[in-house]
Amino acid sequence: MKKEFIINSLDEAPKTAREFLSYIEKKEKGKKCIVFDAPMGAGKTTFIKELCKALEVTDEVTSPTFSIVNEYMRKNGEKIYHFDLYRIKDLDEAMSAGTEEYIYGDDYCFIEWPEVIYPVLGDNVIEVQIRVTDDGKRVVSL
Repeated sequence: MKKEFIINSLDEAPKTAREFLSYIEKKEKGKKCIVFDAPMGAGKTTFIKELCKALEVTDEVTSPTFSIVNEYMRKNGEKIYHFDLYRIKDLDEAMSAGTEEYIYGDDYCFIEWPEVIYPVLGDNVIEVQIRVTDDGKRVVSL
């Protein structure tokens, strides 16, 4: 069964992020690695920023396109890791960047462009698709 969240406008993104986190905390207990599959411009980074706000990140949340991974600190002292694997060419390069230790860690790990690491993803991962409808809404499904 697929669960969907609709974002009608950017103003709704914070509320949707909170609902999303509430849902996964109840239905996907213990899973903190979330991979985002969506085309360019669909809102992956924007949604991750809202998730980080809802998780009370104290750092500025930015796209890790050039750094590959950003680390953010939460108010409670826990960390969040945000990957952008768009520029990673293959699984070996992804493993060299240390993605595996983050995927199986205890902290939230958000991964954009995860296609290259699908072979090492286990059952502890939540797969999310974001699509843009003809009228500009975002559909976030898992």
